Amino acid sequence: MICKRIGVVPSEVVASGDEDNDLPMLSFAGYGIAMGNASQLVKDAADYITFSNDENGVAAALDYLGVI
Repeated sequence: MICKRIGVVPSEVVASGDEDNDLPMLSFAGYGIAMGNASQLVKDAADYITFSNDENGVAAALDYLGVI
């Protein structure tokens, strides 16, 4: 709903998750990131697997993508 409101298409979205309830978000996003501590289902659905939450996995993934 937010993407539609601000004119962002799914292919422009990056999402990260670690639990099965994150699967719809990861499948919506153009690029899905699984945390290192994620469930196997999330890891299987992701485009990239990063470090765990405790190891600054989101920052590492954004660095890998060249965002930061």
